[in-house]
Formats: sequence, C-alpha cells, structure tokens
Amino acid sequence: MNPDTIFSILIGIGLAASVGFRIFVPLFALSVATYYNIIPLNENWEWVGSSTAMITLGIATLVEIAAYLIPWLDNLLDTIAIPLAAIAGTAVMVSTVADLSPAITWALAIIAGGGTATAVKASTSTTRLASTATTAGFANPIVSTIETGTSIIMSALSIFAPILAIIFVLVILWLIFKVFKLFRKKKEVQ
Repeated sequence: MNPDTIFSILIGIGLAASVGFRIFVPLFALSVATYYNIIPLNENWEWVGSSTAMITLGIATLVEIAAYLIPWLDNLLDTIAIPLAAIAGTAVMVSTVADLSPAITWALAIIAGGGTATAVKASTSTTRLASTATTAGFANPIVSTIETGTSIIMSALSIFAPILAIIFVLVILWLIFKVFKLFRKKKEVQ
C-alpha cells in the first residue's frame, strides 16, 4: 500500500472521529481543505471543494454550533445526530480514501468511518444526558463548547497531521471505553 493511500485512510478516520463531536465541522474543514488543494478527494466527491459547498457547509456549521449551546435543543439534536454521524463518518471516509477498490473503500468507510463516528457520537450524547440530569442543563453549553473545540482540533489534526490525529482518536476511544467501564461498575454496585 502506498503512503498516499495510508495517509488518505488516516485523514478519513480522523475526520470521522471529528464527526462524532460535530457533524458539520469536519465536513466544512474537508471542504475548505479541498477548495485550497490541501487534500485531494475521490473524483466523485470533488464537488465538496466547490465554493457553493464550502459556503453551505460553513453556514450549517455555524447553525449546528449555535444550536448545541441551547440546552433543550442540544438533547433534541442528539436524537437525530447518531444516525447522521454514521452517515457523515462514512461519507468523509469514502471521500478521502485514495487508490483502493470500491469494495474495500466502502467496507472501510462503513466500518472505520461510520463506526468511529457513531462510537464517538454515542459517548458525547451520553455525556450530554448526564450533564442535563445532574445540572438541569446548565453545564450543557460548557460540554458543547468542549465538543466543538475537540471537533475543530480533530479536523485540523486530521488534515495537517494525520498520524497525530489517529493517536488522538485512539486516546478518545480509550477514554470512552474507560468511562463506559466506570458507569458499568457503578450500575453493578447499585
């Protein structure tokens, strides 16, 4: 496997993890990076780098970030965001993977892209529900701001330092595992 293919896979996985925090932030980052020829996309996905797509995704990003700062609306968004994250995670993976057969590309996109995005999104949704339950929603804007910042950092790392992004993804997945393990122990004790 050539280095470009490996880096395209790393970029896709990093952006898919970022989708788990905010759906439109990594899509907008991908659009900007493609528009400025920082990263190439598969032929069928080059439209993502158009000025129309970049403006549309930029507006969607701002609306999503603002909506997550409203405590009752953020929980409502989480109910639809998990399936959307799976779709968006798959899409960013398919769009970035280079030089693989379509069957391998799609399998990788569904498993690594959609799976990573869904795992991260499920954990962020759980965090927000816990925040709502324990603080009556007052801490939700803080949680949302942290999630947005993490999505921005993950997107930037994915595009400019894909190896660091993968390390960050592994740390995030490890933390998710630890948190769920902790919650499981607490439930068993009760």
